[in-house]
Formats: sequence, C-alpha cells, structure tokens
Amino acid sequence: MNSGRHSKDIGMIFSGHALNAKILESVRERALQSGGQLDAIALAGAVHDSGAALGSQGAAQSLERLQHEVAGLSVLEPFARIPDVTDVLVDGQGQVWTDSPRGLELMDFKFPSAELVRELAVHLATLAGKRLDSASPFMDMSLKNYRVHAVLPPIATQGPLISIRVKHAARLGLEEVLQSSLPFWVPLLKAVIEKQLNFLVTGGTGSGKTTLLQAMLAQADEQQRLVIVEDSQELQINHPHAVSLQTRSANVESAGRVQLKDLVVQALRMRPDRLIVGECRGEEIRDFLAAMNTGHQGAAGTLHANNPASVPARLAALGALAGWSVQATSLQASSALDLVIHMSRGEHGRRGPVGLGCLETDEAGRMRMSTLIDLHSNRPLTADGRQMVKQKFGNALAEDLENELAAVGSAGESPC
Repeated sequence: MNSGRHSKDIGMIFSGHALNAKILESVRERALQSGGQLDAIALAGAVHDSGAALGSQGAAQSLERLQHEVAGLSVLEPFARIPDVTDVLVDGQGQVWTDSPRGLELMDFKFPSAELVRELAVHLATLAGKRLDSASPFMDMSLKNYRVHAVLPPIATQGPLISIRVKHAARLGLEEVLQSSLPFWVPLLKAVIEKQLNFLVTGGTGSGKTTLLQAMLAQADEQQRLVIVEDSQELQINHPHAVSLQTRSANVESAGRVQLKDLVVQALRMRPDRLIVGECRGEEIRDFLAAMNTGHQGAAGTLHANNPASVPARLAALGALAGWSVQATSLQASSALDLVIHMSRGEHGRRGPVGLGCLETDEAGRMRMSTLIDLHSNRPLTADGRQMVKQKFGNALAEDLENELAAVGSAGESPC
C-alpha cells in the first residue's frame, strides 16, 4: 500500500476543508458555458461571482483543486500525475489503485461512499457531454490527457467502477519506447513504416500496443496524411498531418450513434495515405481489410490477443460479426496484412515486442500464423523469418537480426 503525500492531499477533499458549494456551483456553471476549459483568470472570476471566500487553505491551492474539479479528474487527478502511472482504477469498494512499471498498487485512499464514486463518474461524463445514468450505465470518453471509462450498478455488481488510462503528454519516440527491448527492433520497425507495410500490433491488456503504434506512426513521412479512427481518442501521434475521428453514443432519443465501422467508411473518403484503426473489435474489420486489399498501403491498427497463435481466431470472430465466413476472413486478412507485431508485458512491468509473424491460408482455407520471430522460443528466429527479413528489408538488417537473436537464444535471457 502506498501512503505517499498524494493520498494525504487528496484526503482533504472529504474532510472539513471541502470546497464551498457556492464556489463549486459557480465554477461548474462557467466551465459548462466554456466547454469545460477554464484558465486561471476565468476560474478566479467564477470564484468572485460566487460571493464566497476560498477559505484558509490558500488561494493558490484552492484554485488548483477547483481546476482539477471542473476540468480534470477531481480527487483522482493527483494520482494520475504520479510519475510513471499509466492507469488509475477505482474498484467496487471505492478503493483507488494505480498501475505503473511497478505493477498494481493500492493507494492509501478510499472514497467514503459509493454515492461519491457515482457522483464523480457522472461529473466526468458531463464534462465530456456524455450520458451516464441508470438508463445508460456505462461510458467511455476522452478528457484532456486521459481516457475514462465508468460503469454504474447494477451492471457493476459491487459498486460504481472508474478506469482511467493516462495518456502522457510527453509522446515517446520509438527509441524510448523500445529502450528495454533488443536493439534490432528499432531499425526493423522503422523499416516497416518506411516500406509502408500493413500491420497489426497485438498483445494483452496493458502490453503497450497503443504506445508502440503511436511511436511507429510518428516515423511516417511528413508528406503523408494519416487518418485515425477510434472508439475514444487515445492515439496522439507526433506528426504534422494526422487527423482523428472518434465514435459517438446515441442521444437520449436513441439517435445519432456513430460506430467505428461508419468512421472507417468516412475515413476512406478523406484521402488517407495511411488508415489507422485504434483497436479492431467489431465488424469494422471488413472495411479495414477491404481498404488494404484495394491499394491502401501503410495501414495499421491494434488487436487484443494474448499470444500470436490466437490472432487468427480473433480475426475470424471479428469477420463473423461482419458476415464473413472463416474462409473469406482468412483470404482477406492474409492478403491485406503484411506483418503482425506482438507485444508483451514482462518482469518489472517492462513492455516490448516479443514476436513477429505473418498470416497465411492453409489448403482448407483456414487462417494460421506463420511465426517469424519468437523471443520466447529457444530458437527465436525461424528460417522463414530469416528469409522474410532478407526479402523485405535487405541483407544488412537480416544479418544484424540473426546475430542478435543467436546471442539471445544461447543466453536464454528474457526479452522483456
């Protein structure tokens, strides 16, 4: 359990030093009028309009807390600002957890009641113009540098749940993302972008799929136009011509819903040099794969899969949602995707690529994964992998790769 100063500071919000209700009401009203964005001058003006005093804690500290309340994560903001934290989680008992390279840690702070967790979740939904109530009990949204997901009872059986993914403002370069990985990955993945290959980044939850995809796409030629579609905006690519689309839930009249499959179709009409799907999870896979098979190069996306061998089954399941047979999905995927890069989270929270493969179709028309690189194997580089790297990337890169993996295979070290 972490008992650091962050928890002590946060605990004051539910103590006798709670923010004045008139101040909160005035500040929230002005925040809604401005779309949730208040600078220091507007914040101070809202406090003045309330006619109440900030209290004895000090104007600077109180203003900061108000900013967290109306345009941030309220009492959870300090947890999200702890260095290296990637996720902040509130469980059904109101306990707060953080995830980082150190793993999951229970914080020394607990919400006094489930109602306060619910109020915070509804407040965050309101900031993003989303609906969260008993009729619509779950919500996914982007807020500043965070992706927020909330679930209310009775869907959440033990109590309201809040899950926050921290999107760090400092966008890491490819070398930084791969600093704990074997050196060959940097030139290899740069070559994947340079050659405009179509690829998927796969891996389990928290394995670093989005982080790697973001860093790879930042290597794309500045003259290229990247069109990104996501359920909730998460990719923040350091590129001069990257445009982003995100889905929208239905309104109270059950109208206006925009799904990922709709966005893929719209993105194809926006002259993309690269089409990016943040995460493939439904029938949008049909239009995504079809786009790659009709001349769109350099397309990319992520897919949840616990290991490379499970990728064909995941793609077949998504293809079934789109009305495709297993054989149709196999033919489309194997011809559209050049590579599959698999991520894993290893010891001490280190994340990195551990596998490289390509999809093939067998004689029965079923999809299978052909392993090219497997860092969890005693023979990490297959003969097919050696030949593929030579064909696609040249002899020099293939030789460096072979030498490095030969050393890994003899040492038997963990890759990440």
